[in-house]
Amino acid sequence: MTLETQRPAFTEDDALSVLDSRFGLRGDLHPLPSERDQNFRVATDRGRFVLKIAGADEPAGHLEMQQAALQWLADRAPDLPVPRLVPADSGATLITIAGRDRLAHGVRLLTYLPGRPLARSRPHTPALLRDLGRRLATMDAALRDFRHQAAQREFVWDLGRAPDVIAGQRDAVEANRQPILDHVLRLWERGVEPVRAALRRQVIYNDANDHNVLVRASGPEQRIGGFVDFGDMLESYVVADPAIAVAYAMLDKRAPLTAAADVVRGYHAVLPLTDEELDALFPLALGRLAVSVCLSAARRKEAPDNTYLTVSEGSAWEALERLTGVHHRFARNVLRDACGLAPCPASAAVTSWIDRNLGTFAPVVDPDPRSVPTATLDLSVGSTDFPDADRATGSERSVAPIFRWIAQQHARIGIGRYDEARLLYLTDAFAGPDGEHPERRTVHLGIDLFMEADTPVCAPMDGIVHAVRDNQAPLDYGPTVILRHEPEDGPRFYTLYGHLNPDCLAREPGSAIGGGEVFAHIGCFEDNGHWPPHLHLQIITDLLDRDGEFPGVAAPSERAVWLSLSPDPSALLGLRAESRAGRVEAAELLTRRRERLGPNLSLSYERPLHIVRGRGQFLYDGDGRAYLDCVNNVCHVGHAHPRVVEAAMRQVAVLNTNTRYLHENILQYADALRELLPAPLRVCYFVNSGSEANDLALRMARAVSGGDHFVVLQGAYHGHTAALIDVSPYKHDGPGGAGAPPHVRSVVMPDDYRGPYRREDAECGARYAAQVAAALADIRSRGAQPAAFISETMLSCGGQIELPPGYLPETYRLVRDAGALCIADEVQVGFGRIGTHFWGFETQDVVPDIVTMGKPIGNGHPLGAVVTTPEVARAFDTGMEYFNTYGGNPVSCAVGLAVLDVMRDERLQERAHVVGTHLRQALAGLMASHGIVGDVRGRGLFLGVELVGDRTTRQPATDEARYVVERMKDHGILLSTDGPDRNVIKIKPPLVFEEKDADRLVQVLDTVLAEDYPALTA
Repeated sequence: MTLETQRPAFTEDDALSVLDSRFGLRGDLHPLPSERDQNFRVATDRGRFVLKIAGADEPAGHLEMQQAALQWLADRAPDLPVPRLVPADSGATLITIAGRDRLAHGVRLLTYLPGRPLARSRPHTPALLRDLGRRLATMDAALRDFRHQAAQREFVWDLGRAPDVIAGQRDAVEANRQPILDHVLRLWERGVEPVRAALRRQVIYNDANDHNVLVRASGPEQRIGGFVDFGDMLESYVVADPAIAVAYAMLDKRAPLTAAADVVRGYHAVLPLTDEELDALFPLALGRLAVSVCLSAARRKEAPDNTYLTVSEGSAWEALERLTGVHHRFARNVLRDACGLAPCPASAAVTSWIDRNLGTFAPVVDPDPRSVPTATLDLSVGSTDFPDADRATGSERSVAPIFRWIAQQHARIGIGRYDEARLLYLTDAFAGPDGEHPERRTVHLGIDLFMEADTPVCAPMDGIVHAVRDNQAPLDYGPTVILRHEPEDGPRFYTLYGHLNPDCLAREPGSAIGGGEVFAHIGCFEDNGHWPPHLHLQIITDLLDRDGEFPGVAAPSERAVWLSLSPDPSALLGLRAESRAGRVEAAELLTRRRERLGPNLSLSYERPLHIVRGRGQFLYDGDGRAYLDCVNNVCHVGHAHPRVVEAAMRQVAVLNTNTRYLHENILQYADALRELLPAPLRVCYFVNSGSEANDLALRMARAVSGGDHFVVLQGAYHGHTAALIDVSPYKHDGPGGAGAPPHVRSVVMPDDYRGPYRREDAECGARYAAQVAAALADIRSRGAQPAAFISETMLSCGGQIELPPGYLPETYRLVRDAGALCIADEVQVGFGRIGTHFWGFETQDVVPDIVTMGKPIGNGHPLGAVVTTPEVARAFDTGMEYFNTYGGNPVSCAVGLAVLDVMRDERLQERAHVVGTHLRQALAGLMASHGIVGDVRGRGLFLGVELVGDRTTRQPATDEARYVVERMKDHGILLSTDGPDRNVIKIKPPLVFEEKDADRLVQVLDTVLAEDYPALTA
């Protein structure tokens, strides 16, 4: 087989002459990379084309076959995006010309397909890869009856000849990498050779590599825009086409099998693959990568300056090194699952045999779970029975709660469920394959029987000791025994027994164990990696050539495949269906929510998340996937902070009642808040939320001023009561709003980036304050009295805006001169979030008349507060009683005190300043490489990144901001948008946010901003 053909060497003038003389076209040329042809992109007044000049030694039949195939596809698959033939002046679509070498060269002109090569397009979303599979299958289906004598060719890129090419070029590869090639050849022998005769054959495209597949934007989505370069067409295995596409789709992927599955899912939906083709597909894909690196190594010596010949070499080697660790049958199972087939073909026979033999199996433990009371444990990610299960694992504390709970249920055995995503496995020790964001192996593949240490373990049926393993670090969970079962009337399968006493290590592999025979005992706490004593029982239908080690937990993304390899052992134990964990799909929850809750109760993200647990700066979904929470400022000191939780539990166990009784907590909490505020802010009122706090502040302002008119900022939001909607332009000027009521004046938001006065103007703050003066004057001119000016001290819904210097001092002076009050809404930014100060108003060196608090004050507990001056409090005492049933109750105040204690002891305000400064600087650094980033602003951990279509016009990039937030979620980072145009990415995480979290946020944002959403890469 020849590795190289002689590539032509026409000059651009030569090519222009051919275009003019033979096709009647004139225009500009741009050389295109190629392996054997010489290609030029041509721009003319008649459109864009590709001029292809073949090498003199390219057989004419091969060129004729390409032309015939393209015409065939144009007739039978007109919607398929492939080049169309452009005839020469003579009417021929293939002409011959003489080159400077005096040799004949075939010349063709094709229509130009716009788009970006898949190799340079990001992201490779599941939808894009499925589209690749669908389009490729459409082409293969159209070519099913195509025949051409030139298709029978001996060609180095014929995937059926891969073993010969790899063996022939092996020595060109570095010696340390040759074992990888040997592995691919062994894989071929196991996966391809046994089914080779059953593989369908026809003429195929044969070159769906990531440089020949084009991608085009379709709105915010990317879709396959075309296939180019049909020079490798030949007759071969049909499955070679999806295998080649899979090979290149797996390049540069953190989860290559996931990418492969997406391609195959799309292909199978159009052109179903047979069982034999699915057996062969993964080995064929690796064979293609191996051929590629072998030829690259050989060609680098022959043509060291032609980088196109080695363009994929580095990525291919990286993929091969990663994929040689994947068992070919496991990969086959993943691809079968993508096609909607049973992942492991052997499983059905095993489960059927077990079902036929129910009642014949010996007890696995003594006492038998079928004869004594049992209790099913909930160890799921969202479990409220064992909320600290992940923290307790590895200590004596992990034993007592489980066995105490079992005793409370009056049970002898605790049942740990099959197919349960467990809280226990959220640690890094269970890190698994990671796709868009890191995944833990949380899904339990067996059933656990929690019993006393040294409980006898018996074989449920006759078996042979297949393997004995002492599992040490990194996952120290004690000895494991695997028994092999080979019933005369059924299939071979295995049972695995984990967390055993070390006495089982004396068992010899190959020794027989009779049904009911004791062969091990449950290990104690010290013997099995400091886990509570229990037996882990697991069925294995395909051991994947592993000897003693087989995973007992799986990543959620591979759940179906691993559950097929390890089906439910409940029947073997004679247990009820409760031993299998129930799963609630997000789609089902969404349907129920829409039926039961108000339709305008919004959800985050286009594909809402099912969140069941929070801890620190992370949220977890039902499968244990972790999401870095960069937007939840409610859980101020971190989700489920143990000190806050403990304070609430301790107090609620004693007393929770209204404030008509004397109690120390409310006074202690009032004292704590007073110490954090400047004089004369000394009188506290407690409520249940920030909305209640702001509503109460408006009542106070009316009572004190005697007025009923308010001045607010455009874009402001202060709460959801009717009175607060009136003073919230974010709501009353938005969808469904009726505009500002007569008693409310909105003034221009002091946005020094986008507003009429910019930060470059030293008088910016005073100019915006003049807008307030005008509003006050308008109110007075109508014979009305202004009651208050209410404003956040840094604007959240307005777009994470820091007020320009001097704005509040001048505004507060004007307001007070008009006889009105100054209300500082600290619901979003108070309590040290901005780092430099505890309260936002302190950044402007002012003291408001009323301060309102909510959200972070209770770390998610319903708590709010209003703090004002004694003078305001006296004026508000009009004779009408103020009473709030549960505002300031003992539990809420205990929680509030705990939040303040945590902030002090963990120095969270200081952390907000240090981490926030680091984060802001890193975010600002993105502006150099991403023109869409117009502004980075804020303080501490209250930051905003404004996206713009153009930095000069500052056109809001609203759609792009929404895209970025969705893609960040795909990477496991939660953000949101704000601002009047929803183009500001807001960042306000819990204050336990760390510098490494900030670095991860910026790194992923940098990646997402480089993706191919049109405006992101403009």
